[in-house]
Amino acid sequence: MTNPIIRIEGVNKEYGKGKNTVAALKDINIEINPGDYVAVVGPSGCGKSTLLHVMAGLEQPTNGRILLDGVDVTLISERDLPKVRAEKIGFVFQSFLLIDDLTSYENIEAVLWPNSDLNPHVQEEMSLEVLREVDMLERRDHRPLQLSGGEQQRIAIARALVNNPPILFCDEPTGNLDSQTGETIMKMIAQLNRDRKMTVVLVTHNEDLIKYAKRVIRMRDGAIRSDK
Repeated sequence: MTNPIIRIEGVNKEYGKGKNTVAALKDINIEINPGDYVAVVGPSGCGKSTLLHVMAGLEQPTNGRILLDGVDVTLISERDLPKVRAEKIGFVFQSFLLIDDLTSYENIEAVLWPNSDLNPHVQEEMSLEVLREVDMLERRDHRPLQLSGGEQQRIAIARALVNNPPILFCDEPTGNLDSQTGETIMKMIAQLNRDRKMTVVLVTHNEDLIKYAKRVIRMRDGAIRSDK
């Protein structure tokens, strides 16, 4: 029997204190198997992005456990969390979050800089390989402001892939794109799920995007309402 690559046990997330406490996540329990493609869907403010950030170790839950590929990220120190995230996950954001002063190639290679075990030649090969994979090799020397929104998101996806993580988290990856470009990005993510056998967890409020997923989790008011 396959062990889950993501396991969430009794996770709650609260903001504020006392009478001002807001429960963003309420007793979340999820298991996701390797190679799955899960869409987390719900209206704005339902907790889906908070869930993704907690899954990825970008925020700590108020209580509960989160295991990524067997590692309990709720027990990892703040100092060691970046290394775990670099090994286990890639993250694609709605707003791309590329560094304007760096070229496409440099934005990708920057992810590898903290890894002292890799020599410069290997880092270059890894960066160029993911540029080829997202069909952006010809834009390697362009800076973000010289690229369209779709091209910037391709570079952001390449950056998420360069460490070859087993899990890809996507937070509204088409939110800043027109519908046609968004469709292209979604097909690319689906192909990565198929070809790389990557586990994909996608957060969206767009019902049109769930057709790419193998499983749909619906959230409302911080809780899971359905999981099919």
